[in-house]
Order: sequence, then structure tokens, then C-alpha cells
Amino acid sequence: MNITLLVQFLALLEEMKTREEILPEFERLLDRCGFDFYGIVRQPKPNENPLRLLLAGRWPDGWPQIYIRKKYVVIDPTIRFLGHAQRGFRWRDTLAAFRSDPHRKRMESMMVEARNHGLFDGYIFPVHGRRGLMGNLTVGGRVVDLSPVELSLFDAIAKRLFWKLLELTDPEIMAELISRVEVQMTRREMEALNYLADGMTSNDIGKVLDISSHTVDWYMNGIQEKLKAKNRHHVVAIAFRLGLIS
Repeated sequence: MNITLLVQFLALLEEMKTREEILPEFERLLDRCGFDFYGIVRQPKPNENPLRLLLAGRWPDGWPQIYIRKKYVVIDPTIRFLGHAQRGFRWRDTLAAFRSDPHRKRMESMMVEARNHGLFDGYIFPVHGRRGLMGNLTVGGRVVDLSPVELSLFDAIAKRLFWKLLELTDPEIMAELISRVEVQMTRREMEALNYLADGMTSNDIGKVLDISSHTVDWYMNGIQEKLKAKNRHHVVAIAFRLGLIS
């Protein structure tokens, strides 16, 4: 069991002050746990090169270039699954979630090419902040079976390691990402938002609040504008990430 090693690293991480101290210790931990490769990366925006947001990493020769050239970030099932995940998960478990996806065959091809480069399996751990998904830690290579306790400990390591490396690498970005998100909502908007999250329609919400469905739509349009959301589903997703609803 690697539980003792993981706990020891968490404690050691609190004492280390530089990247030069942290990364060799982390790579030593991964070696002892059986992982050959890893990446710690900030969450990329659409069309942004994820390698430019890499805080630290160790990958098979040529794989990052192939990944970027073939635009695998667009269809990578682990990255797409990451947007909905609250905790760490296994790479190979993500394909099942996209069984009927039109890009399924390309996903499978990507996985085959990854295995050809020594990436047989692995895990990915999301890191969230005030503004939603901030980044992730991914570890992989050989097939390694982590216990539920080990998964939880890697989750904790991912969060602490991500923020520590970000602070050391780019303190200005760090300050921006942890800054408070100011979204001013009226009482009625908050009520409508919570009912929307419960799956209610405008008619349902109107009956509960004793207002017309047109008034509810007016509130929803205001909420959507404040959150810069594309639609009502997007409104709920953003509200959850910002902690406006739970």
C-alpha cells in the first residue's frame, strides 16, 4: 500500500518552498507508486494550447507534439469527462460515458496511439476554485490499481500541489484565479435560479412564486446575462461552480 508514502508527501509538501524541492520529491513519489508520466496543467480555454499552461510534466517523447498536432484536446474523453467530475477518475473508465458520441471512433484511435507511446492507463484529478475548474493533475503510464483511499489522497495532493506550483510559477495568475467572483443577484433571481436548478420550467416557477411565466423568463434572461451563460443549462452549471447554488 502507498498510503504512508502519500501521507508523508502531503506533510512534506507543506514544508517545501521551491519548485526545485517539490518536483524531484513528487517524481520520486510517482516512481514508487508505479507511474511513469504526469502533467500538472491549468485549464485551457477553447483553442488555447494546453502545453503553454503546463506547470510541470513528464511525457513520452513525441506524445505532446502528436496530441497538439492532431487536436486530441477537442475529443479526449478524459478532458471532456473532466468538466463534469468532482473527484479523480481513471482514464479507461471515461470511454463508457461516450458510447454513442459521434467522435467515439476518434477517441478510440487516440487511446490506441497513447498506448503505443506507453500510456496504457492512468488517472486524472480535477482542481476547482471560485471560478470553476482551474486545472488538473494527470498521472499514468503502466497499469496501476489505486484503492479508494489512495485515490482520495491523490485528490488532496493534486489540489495542494497545483496551487503551490501556480503560486511559485505565476503569482499574478494565482491572485486572479482565487479572487472573489462578484455576481449581484436579487432575491427573486436567486429564488428563480434555485428552482431552475431543481429542474422546474418557467410555468412551474411562476406558479410557486405567484408570478407569470413571462416574468420568470425576464428574470432568467437577466441571470443569463449576469453569468454570461449561453443557455439555462449553462446557467445552472456556472451557478454550481460559483457556489451560488448547492
